[in-house]
Amino acid sequence: MTRIGANSVLPAIRERFQVTTGDGLNLEGELALPDWCEPVATLICVHPLTTEGGSMESHLFRKISWRLPALTGLAVVRFNMRGAGAGAHASEGIFDECRGEGLDLGAVLAWTQRRGLPQPWLVGWSFGTDVVLRFGDRPPVAGAFLLSPPLRYTDDSDLARWAASGRRLIVMVPEFDDYLRPDAAADRFSPVPQAQLVPVDDAGHLWIGERHVQAVLGEIATVVTPAASPLPTEWDGPMERWNDL
Repeated sequence: MTRIGANSVLPAIRERFQVTTGDGLNLEGELALPDWCEPVATLICVHPLTTEGGSMESHLFRKISWRLPALTGLAVVRFNMRGAGAGAHASEGIFDECRGEGLDLGAVLAWTQRRGLPQPWLVGWSFGTDVVLRFGDRPPVAGAFLLSPPLRYTDDSDLARWAASGRRLIVMVPEFDDYLRPDAAADRFSPVPQAQLVPVDDAGHLWIGERHVQAVLGEIATVVTPAASPLPTEWDGPMERWNDL
């Protein structure tokens, strides 16, 4: 058995894809599928702030894609919103302050449906949580995970819409978040009765550290694939080690 670490890449079927938004921009993404079963559900990752370097390669989303198809049977969709990414995997367009990004999410959701991927759950992180809250409350979305939500672009009408829909919201708030800490988050999300607040001790906005990564991945597994919970910390099988150098 080999311990699963920060750069562990477990087996999956991985493919790049491209979608076109309603306003004609081409976006780049990656799908990771379990190689041992049909996917039981789908995670769609919505990344942090583009102007601060957020992209589908942000570390939490890499680790979700590298681990959860093998450990849980989940399909994982990552994509670069307009203006995000670098090189051959850069998406067209420029950052649009949580307006045009709704078209980006809509295009990826439509692609997910065309691919026949089951039961999509949204996983927003930081700015991505605003995109989720403003534009993600729609079929076929089953629910959403909000990681470090700053609520910068979200208003009361967005929260009221989620409250009315009944779709699940799992709100993971670091103890030492830079923008919204657990007590304030409990107040801000109180209008959404189905919102489940999950404070995470000692964590910060960026979820640095393997134990905080495990907290996020473990919560996802508990909610979406409870039969796969708790997640193992060791792997008996092929494993690659990612190297950015």
